[in-house]
Amino acid sequence: MEIKIGTAQILKILNIFSWIIFIGLCVEAGMYLFNGIYTMTINSYNARFLNLLDIYNYSTSFYIQEICFVSIVAILKAIMFYLIVKMLHEKKINLTQPFTAEMGRFISYLSYLAFGIGLFSLWAAKFNTWLITNKVKVPTLESLNLEGGSVWIFMAIILFVIGQIFKRGIEIQSEIELTI
Repeated sequence: MEIKIGTAQILKILNIFSWIIFIGLCVEAGMYLFNGIYTMTINSYNARFLNLLDIYNYSTSFYIQEICFVSIVAILKAIMFYLIVKMLHEKKINLTQPFTAEMGRFISYLSYLAFGIGLFSLWAAKFNTWLITNKVKVPTLESLNLEGGSVWIFMAIILFVIGQIFKRGIEIQSEIELTI
């Protein structure tokens, strides 16, 4: 017996996974923002939450900078999955004619967001390296969810190329429609 899974079923499964990831990323981004604000306004000892107490004790401005890096990356990831959830939930993917202007914009937005995530992740990595040279104990990039900046940049480039291919496909499709 052979089980065939069609594209429609795969998109439904991806929709469910996208919702789960989106909710998790929203919780993560909110947690980083809340803990950063809570640490700065109410209880400075809360900086130990992400093992950032040493950075906080070294300089509160560096702590704020580190929390900003972590928060911005988490927010950009959440926005990326919001766009994916929105596209899948509203069923804006047309499988008969995939080359639409909306799909082209969607891929372009994803490439810009991936580039932003990579940029801030690499910036945070450089900042953490600088802190280490100043003898500050810094948690790993993996524990702060800032790893893989170059991979995000690479993904942004790939998505940008795919977006350009979609743009050309949209042009060809509109030319064919005008010819008919």
